[in-house]
Amino acid sequence: MADPSSYRPRPGEIPDTPGVYRFRDEHRRVIYVGKAKSLRQRLSSYFQDLANLHPRTRSMVTTASSVEWTVVSTEVEALQLEYTWIKEFDPRFNVKYRDDKSYPYLAVTMNEEIPRVQVMRGAKKKGVRYFGPYGHAWAIRDTVDLLLRVFPVRTCSAGVYKNAARTGRPCLLGYIDKCSAPCVGRISPEDHRDLAEEFCDFMGGRTGTYVRRLEQQMTIAAEDMEYERAARLRDDIGALRKAMEKSAVVLADATDADLVAVAEDELEAAVQIFHVRGGRIRGQRGWVTDKVEAVTTGDLVEHALQQLYGEEAGDAVPREVLVTALPEPLEPVQDWLAERRGSHTSLRVPQRGDKKALMETVTRNAQQALVLHKTKRASDLTTRSRALEEIAEALGLDSAPLRIECYDISHLQGEDVVASMVVFEDGLQRKSEYRRFEIKGFEGQDDVRSMHEVIFRRFRRYLAEKERTGEWAEGAVGGEVTASVTEEDGRPRRFAYPPQLVVVDGGRPQVAAARRALDELGIDDVAVCGLAKRLEEVWLPDEEDPLVLPRSSEGLYLLQRVRDEAHRFAITYQRGKRAKRLRSGPLDAVTGLGETRKQALLKHFGSVKRLRAATIEQIQEVPGIGRKTAETVAAALAAAVPGGPAVNTATGEILDDTPPPPAPRPAPAPRSAPEVTELPEHEPTAPGGGTPQTAPAAPAGAVPRHEPPAGHPAEEHDAGRDDHPGGDDQGVSEDAAGKARDGGPEGSPDGKDERRGQHA
Repeated sequence: MADPSSYRPRPGEIPDTPGVYRFRDEHRRVIYVGKAKSLRQRLSSYFQDLANLHPRTRSMVTTASSVEWTVVSTEVEALQLEYTWIKEFDPRFNVKYRDDKSYPYLAVTMNEEIPRVQVMRGAKKKGVRYFGPYGHAWAIRDTVDLLLRVFPVRTCSAGVYKNAARTGRPCLLGYIDKCSAPCVGRISPEDHRDLAEEFCDFMGGRTGTYVRRLEQQMTIAAEDMEYERAARLRDDIGALRKAMEKSAVVLADATDADLVAVAEDELEAAVQIFHVRGGRIRGQRGWVTDKVEAVTTGDLVEHALQQLYGEEAGDAVPREVLVTALPEPLEPVQDWLAERRGSHTSLRVPQRGDKKALMETVTRNAQQALVLHKTKRASDLTTRSRALEEIAEALGLDSAPLRIECYDISHLQGEDVVASMVVFEDGLQRKSEYRRFEIKGFEGQDDVRSMHEVIFRRFRRYLAEKERTGEWAEGAVGGEVTASVTEEDGRPRRFAYPPQLVVVDGGRPQVAAARRALDELGIDDVAVCGLAKRLEEVWLPDEEDPLVLPRSSEGLYLLQRVRDEAHRFAITYQRGKRAKRLRSGPLDAVTGLGETRKQALLKHFGSVKRLRAATIEQIQEVPGIGRKTAETVAAALAAAVPGGPAVNTATGEILDDTPPPPAPRPAPAPRSAPEVTELPEHEPTAPGGGTPQTAPAAPAGAVPRHEPPAGHPAEEHDAGRDDHPGGDDQGVSEDAAGKARDGGPEGSPDGKDERRGQHA
């Protein structure tokens, strides 16, 4: 626990102006971001007697080890910068509402030449009109199906559209008049865009205009005795009214407003938002968050507005925002909303009438969402806490291991040896912290040595990060960090945070290797254990016998989940690496040649063989290939000349375009020669009545047939496991560090220490 007085700024250093401040922990992570009208007054409130602070504030200031600030001109700029930093640094002590990207929207792709109506999830794209969010995707499809009678806008995918344009035949919706079929020219792109604009206007709330227009057209058709057309218009009006009935009228016509309600207790808060457009409820969404900082209801509303409108602009921000409590101060938030919209936005608490009644409904929804969330989470929190406590008790740890890292080795008969590192925090997966390793310190199969290398590399990187941040810098005064703050951006660094527990997939040898690697680095505050296969024994360093946890133990179940996830991650990486190696060709070794230019070369020449036979001038004829690249390609292909034709060993098929010519047969020897160099059609009798023992030569180009020995299939191997379940890789990163060098960084063929990626 840090003493706030050790990093308290000196008197007079803090400016008395608006700004945004950041608290960092000992690892230089940003743990809290806040804004203030006066930085001096706000920051001074944190450095007082700890007994007078709120428990959550006290926990934050004792976790932090430094504070820094940025001065801005206005409170509106402070609000915007605070939101940007919270999204960027993901500080642990800030209120963060769970992202709602899983909510489906009705989207119209106005950024395409032929706009398309579809269901969309995820981040919003520029040039796309969104309506919603909706609670279920089927509700969107039902609404669209009704509106396509009146607004037959394209709904098909790009592949279906191109296929219809190529064949000259529309899809089924085009035949039943639920699509205007721009793919076959029934409607021009300009008229189809106008149709999409009308669809968007109707979904935006301008419903009465279109209903009245259709009623007038129906009346005129009936007067002209065009009864079939009048009947179709009658059915269209019925479809529009049925679609309008799906969203009840709650406020006066043409009212655009968002209603934000908050329900909270001591630990958590739930937010519900109703989107009202044209007086009708067009969408609903909700969030639940932990109250990790001391906040009021107004602060929760402010954070919700930041989450809701932080990346919106224009009409996405309504003219009126109704809330249960106003943020303090109100003016910066209201000015920020007006800046996002581009015109005035009203932010207030409804006091009477229909809006107050609707706000009460939204508040009840928030209260029910909080109760439902706590009901679902109670057993989960209890189970995870009990599992961590059981692990700590069984392993003799001082406290529950809040961060657990598990390592696993995977290979295929000693080839493509890789390792995985998965991270669980508070008993939950932390996929952004996953890492993958490629074993390059030695060749062949040695699970124990591989485990030692991986643990050594991972924690050597951790020590290097500590040294880089200045935690070990000589001349530090009073234990303060002397590293330059400008070199740090607050983002989580690779391998920067140590775990409380390291779990290896394996038994006593793997555990001993992991412990030895930590001892060599001088790390003695990280516990190590191993989970062996089959009997699920837990092995500890320097212990002769394993620890057997009860089968019903929640701690054992958590260790199994961690181990299985490490195994899945390792074997997925190993399979992908092996598949990439098997698919590689001679062009892959050409430096600076990307996939697009590879395909261009192969398309131009037809095969690698013809490309190898081409001159540098001929290679330059390919678009995008210059003289230098052509020379590099020619040199790489010349150095990779194959020794013979490529052959499919399973079928015996020669895969090259044209096999090399067969070797010339030697000329027959003269009859007077005493030795036979070629067998005649009828075998002669050898002297003494025997048969010559000369074996016939194998035909040129023949491939010997090799059968694998029985009982030895090529199986994938994973240290410490008999079974090998696969799995997809989601949102992960990779450490491809190569052979270790004494005192130097870990290198890799592409010059990168690790690669980071984000599935899913």
